[in-house]
Amino acid sequence: MRIPRIFTEQSLQAGSDIELDENASRHVGKVLRMQAGRELILFDGRGGEYTATITDVGKKVVRVAISEFHDVERESPLAIHLGIGISRGERMDWVLQKATELGVTRITPLFTERTEVKLTGPRLEKKRQHWQQILVSACEQCQRNTLPQLQTAQRFDDWLPDVTETSRFVLHHRTDVSLSATEKPASVALVIGPEGGLSDVEIQRAQQHQFQPLALGPRVFRTETAPIAAISVLQYLWGDLS
Repeated sequence: MRIPRIFTEQSLQAGSDIELDENASRHVGKVLRMQAGRELILFDGRGGEYTATITDVGKKVVRVAISEFHDVERESPLAIHLGIGISRGERMDWVLQKATELGVTRITPLFTERTEVKLTGPRLEKKRQHWQQILVSACEQCQRNTLPQLQTAQRFDDWLPDVTETSRFVLHHRTDVSLSATEKPASVALVIGPEGGLSDVEIQRAQQHQFQPLALGPRVFRTETAPIAAISVLQYLWGDLS
C-alpha cells in the first residue's frame, strides 16, 4: 500500500508528537479518510523527510507520532530559475505543477506586455496562495522534499536586473540558436512569455541583460508546452534526467 506524503509548514523532529496543521489535517482526515495506525511520510521543506504514524483522527485535527528522520533529497544539481509570463485559466497551474516535477528551483510569475490576466491587491495574494498550494501538491506527488521558491509576481522589466544565474535564456521561435554549443552552467534562468509570447521589445531588453535567444526546433509551442519542453532539455543536458 502506498504511503501518502504530506507537507506541513511546522518544524518537524523525530520522536515528537504533533497536531498537523489545518490543511494537512483536512487532507489526511477528510480527503484521504485515513484512520489511526496508518503510516505517513512528512516533510517540512527544510530538507529530508520523516516517517510518522497517525495516532488520532478528530473532526478538525489529526495527531501523528513522528518516528524517524531520513536525510533524502531528490533535487537536481542544476539550479533552474523559471520566469514565466502569467497566462489565463489552468495553463499557469499546469506549468507550475510540471515545472516542480521537473526540478525547477525558483519560479517568478511575470507581468509582460501581452499578459491578459489582471491581478492586484487581494486577488494577487489569493492567486499566490493558490500557486503555492500547487507547488506543495506537486512536491508531495513527485517526492521532492524541498519546495521551489515562489517569488512575488512582478513586471518583466523589474525582474530582469535581479536575475543572477550564470546562464540565461529567453525562449522564442524567431531565432535559430540552440543549446548544442553551450557549456554546462552551474545555474540557469529561463524566461518564457504568456499567450502570444514576449514582444520583440521585451526580447531585446532580455538580451541587454545577458539573456541568450533560444529556440527548441522549428515548431511554435503553446505557453504551457514551452517551459516543460525547455526544462526537460536543460535537465537532460546538465541536470539529472537520463
